[in-house]
Amino acid sequence: MQTTSVVQEQSNTQQGHPPGLYLLFFTEMWERFSYYGMRGLLMLYLSKTALQGGLGIPAASASLIYGYFTGFVYLTPILGGWLADKYIGQRRAILIGGITMAIGQFFLFMQPELSREAAFFGLPWPTVVGLLLLITGNGFFKPNISTIVGKLYQQGDPRRDAAFTIFYMGINTGAFLAPLVCGYLAEDLFATKTMVDGVEQVASYGFRYGFLAAGIGMLLGQLGFNLLGKRYLGDVGMYPEGRGEDKTVAKAPLTKEETDRMAVIFIITLFVVFFWAGFEQAGSSLTLYTDKYINREVLGFLIPTSWFQSVNAGFIVLLGAPVAALWINLSRKGKDLSIPVKMGLGMVLLGVGFLFMVGAVLERGGDVADQTVKASILWLLATYFFHTIGELCLSPVGLSMVSRLSPPTLTSMLMGVWFLAPFVAQIAGGYIASYVEELGALKVFGLIAAFVILAGLILIAIAKKLFYMMHGRG
Repeated sequence: MQTTSVVQEQSNTQQGHPPGLYLLFFTEMWERFSYYGMRGLLMLYLSKTALQGGLGIPAASASLIYGYFTGFVYLTPILGGWLADKYIGQRRAILIGGITMAIGQFFLFMQPELSREAAFFGLPWPTVVGLLLLITGNGFFKPNISTIVGKLYQQGDPRRDAAFTIFYMGINTGAFLAPLVCGYLAEDLFATKTMVDGVEQVASYGFRYGFLAAGIGMLLGQLGFNLLGKRYLGDVGMYPEGRGEDKTVAKAPLTKEETDRMAVIFIITLFVVFFWAGFEQAGSSLTLYTDKYINREVLGFLIPTSWFQSVNAGFIVLLGAPVAALWINLSRKGKDLSIPVKMGLGMVLLGVGFLFMVGAVLERGGDVADQTVKASILWLLATYFFHTIGELCLSPVGLSMVSRLSPPTLTSMLMGVWFLAPFVAQIAGGYIASYVEELGALKVFGLIAAFVILAGLILIAIAKKLFYMMHGRG
């Protein structure tokens, strides 16, 4: 179609990036604002007492609930990707997912008026409905917007990895702003404060207003995507792969090269579980450790705990463009690292980040329970810095990998498979976080560092074999 050819011509110019990439950047930015705004408050909301505006769930149980919720957020993309590939197309799936997630956020906002009585594993029914809607909507949204990014570029286009890094900056622009805005609403503007020993502390949080802001952000992203999609994306992602207005679907058996490439996706997905199990401690064990044991006072200002959820995203916004430029420059010089090597390096860097958390525990004298003994904030910032560099080596490169290696008729579904790693990792991470108090932060952070570094080194060791199986697309 004419509108599709316009996008293809823009992609083939090799001059910059097609404007559709920046529309997807904007849409994903607001969706991530919605998700990370809610996620930055969720652990605190679950664990704070009812008098403090929370649900009063014990920390270990709250960690498990958090892990299962964030895990299932990454399971449903398989179904959403399959439905988009076969029946509804990526653009319609994004619309369905966005509206569903907005409604889920509004359920969390309305909860105090609906019910606070526990109905399901300590959760009131409005919270259960809200979280289920977020899980479902994310399944439609997440794999399909990433798939459209890949469709803007022809196979072999050297800008593809850079495009996904730019797109990833959109993700993290939203993730950076969300905890600041939603955290400010919940922990400051709509919070009730009191003085304890001359220090101002929050007596009751306004969590629901943070959830409201998250829902509004989701609607803003959908508004822009649907108003500007036809102009900047043409028909890209409008129909299932191989299906146009004549409703006929092209079918062909998979070739040996295609099955090899799919095998690489599955193998690397298994390794990446270790990365995400460690990385997602940011929202659970690292949040609780920061809240209790990190000195958050800077120049007389007590930094809200939820604001630290923005540190990683802020680093990505700052470092995303330089890393994207690095991949392009290495490619032009013929020295680009293979996908498995980049991702293995990312895992090693994540492990190095956790060694700084070991340093934070040691500064406090070990796993002492006295909350008046605090560790320097610099340990936490160093941890997030190395986690960010590791993430940039792994996550946007992984999105690009799936778009490169997938057969056209299975791209969105295999993008969902890629998100299986965070699904398993989030649940595993929830269990890991639940044992921090029992085993001690020193042992937990140290073991995470060791396992992730080892897995990264193994992935680098088998990189040549995986590169061969990619048949020229690594």
